[in-house]
Amino acid sequence: MIGLGTMINVAGIVIGGLLGLLFGKQMKQRFQDTLMSAAALCVLFLGIGGCMEEMLVVTEDGLTTTGSMMMIACFAVGALIGEWMDIDRHMEEFGVWLKKKTKSEGDSTFVDGFVSASLTVCIGAMAVVGSITDGITGDYSILAAKAVLDLIIIMIMTASMGKGCIFSAIPVGLFQGSITLLARLVEPLMTEQALSNMSLTGSMLIFCVGVNLIWGKKVKVANLLPAIFLAVAWTFLPVG
Repeated sequence: MIGLGTMINVAGIVIGGLLGLLFGKQMKQRFQDTLMSAAALCVLFLGIGGCMEEMLVVTEDGLTTTGSMMMIACFAVGALIGEWMDIDRHMEEFGVWLKKKTKSEGDSTFVDGFVSASLTVCIGAMAVVGSITDGITGDYSILAAKAVLDLIIIMIMTASMGKGCIFSAIPVGLFQGSITLLARLVEPLMTEQALSNMSLTGSMLIFCVGVNLIWGKKVKVANLLPAIFLAVAWTFLPVG
């Protein structure tokens, strides 16, 4: 069944969120604070690991890096586009709307939890590759594996940041579902190099989410999202 992978992924996020709420209610504030730090560190190193995997290349002379020019160009232009579109503000406004609709006005961390969790589980090549595979062949194994990872991540984030994190299931469903429906159109663009570029930029954004979780909102991560799509476009340029 085409689309089953995204359904499983959404279910995993919801289940993880509900488990996080259950555990979070049993914890004192100091335990929640420590768990928040642990979640932030996990997100940071997920980002670092993804970046290193794509940037470091083993040669006869040792380690070298690749993708630096692509990274700089895509983030510079992407930041300008994202700031012009003000994606960050729109995501927060959607979070505020969800907060009102769910009657969670008393939850001060709802919006931050929703935005941080959404960016963490939406960004990445795994979501794109899994959705394309699901849409073309009906193989949902990649998204099923992602569902397990997202369940754990959202469970930890929800326990420390509240129920706003559970609603990250909405953008995941919309994003991955759209790619699944458009899989045959998107597939030719997803070359090995395009996926590598996307993974590198996505991992950098995940790292930025971790920075915001630890030190407060230092980076408007959502406004940098265009860099991911520019990274794919870069593959087809003469310099790519």
